[in-house]
Amino acid sequence: MNDTRHKICERQDLASEVQRRQQAGERGVFTNGCFDLLHFGHVRSLQEARALGNFLIVGLNNDSGVRVLKGSGRPLVPEMERAEILAALACIDYVTIFDEPTAGPLVQLLQPTIYVKGGDYANIQGREPDLSRLPEAKVVQEYGGIVRLIPYLPHHSTTELIAAIKKLPEGSV
Repeated sequence: MNDTRHKICERQDLASEVQRRQQAGERGVFTNGCFDLLHFGHVRSLQEARALGNFLIVGLNNDSGVRVLKGSGRPLVPEMERAEILAALACIDYVTIFDEPTAGPLVQLLQPTIYVKGGDYANIQGREPDLSRLPEAKVVQEYGGIVRLIPYLPHHSTTELIAAIKKLPEGSV
């Protein structure tokens, strides 16, 4: 059995590891999200994020943060299970859970070379991050990091997946 739980790290331990690797010339890539029901859009964007550097860190919203962002009844999957599912993906090197309203404090601590989010966080022109919806981008810009938006894959969201499941006939799930 390949146990990937060692990829789930406390932020202070992770900060030391990121600093060590980046000082050795590696490019750390960071992204964050709820990842409540892992789906194709998540996998594709995580693979693209990993391709931008030498290692990928995922900041995972804790359960109360998911409830604030997504509403009551969410998350469907508890934070430690979501963390283990993410850690099982080959493209992810580290997972850490955060409890702040945004990943900004975590990004400030880790200072990854590259911060990645989906293109749905772009401004109206579609080129730059919408800082009102992506406060982490400002943190990254302040320490001299790179913010990258990767193409959003339409019709591949947890919200749409839940809606499709709710439309299934009774007893077919």
